[in-house]
Amino acid sequence: MTEKSTLYNAVSWLSWPVLFVFCLAVTGYGFEVGRPVLFFNIVYVILAATLFLLERTMPHEQVWNQNDGQTFANIAHTLMSKGGVQVLVVFSTVIGLASLITPMSEPGFGIWPRQWPMLAQVAIGVVIAEFALYWAHRIAHEWLPLWHFHAVHHSVTRLWIINTGRFHFVDSLVSIVVGVVILLALGAPLEVVTWLSAITAFLGILTHCNVDMRFGVISLVFNTPGLHRWHHSRDVREGNKNYGENLMIWDQIFRTFYNPPHRPPVNIGIDEHMPADFLGQLAHPFKRNFQGSDK
Repeated sequence: MTEKSTLYNAVSWLSWPVLFVFCLAVTGYGFEVGRPVLFFNIVYVILAATLFLLERTMPHEQVWNQNDGQTFANIAHTLMSKGGVQVLVVFSTVIGLASLITPMSEPGFGIWPRQWPMLAQVAIGVVIAEFALYWAHRIAHEWLPLWHFHAVHHSVTRLWIINTGRFHFVDSLVSIVVGVVILLALGAPLEVVTWLSAITAFLGILTHCNVDMRFGVISLVFNTPGLHRWHHSRDVREGNKNYGENLMIWDQIFRTFYNPPHRPPVNIGIDEHMPADFLGQLAHPFKRNFQGSDK
């Protein structure tokens, strides 16, 4: 084994856990010094830049590095769904409503174990929110009116960090609301919700990256690129699997976990029509639902 291949294999095995732990550590420091948003943004930019370089130097699929003409649409969807929807809904509506129904001055509200260490609260919060995220995602595949919105994300023909946030804003709205509201209804503090948002962001970009990584037992617990590439398969027997956003616990329980030993397909996407332009993609799901067309 050459020195280069040894280094390549080491990076392939270590890049996912090292990057994820690094992001968590920096974000945790941000909480300690009272600047979680600032440190989250810093480490997210570092993560994105690192993955971008790895996609060029050790891609999972070389063909996925070729231009598909969707970069502008990907960025526009990200700005609208991950930016506008989260700011307007989470910070204005959901958290605003929570301040009315869940007075933060009354930590006894709900059944949330606020006396637990924050690490334990975050862990249970991610598991509980994942139950809602799992079913929101699964229903988006199995219920036609929601599939038309979710199909915008699945219409990509390559996976890389820039289409991480390529979701129709209606699709994002559903996921954000179900994931956050269940925690707030149980009385979880906003720090847990903030941690959930950060973890989801880190795992989201890691999951969509076009980097040749190895995962082993990590894929039994977390959503990884290896699992998510199967989820983007054109074959619904493979694509209607691995619904987990962050964790695979509910896929394991409800038997939708899928991780065969062979290589995931390079030809991903959907067989139905999807407009190539951003505005067309925004309007398309509404038109499909109004017309009552089949998947």
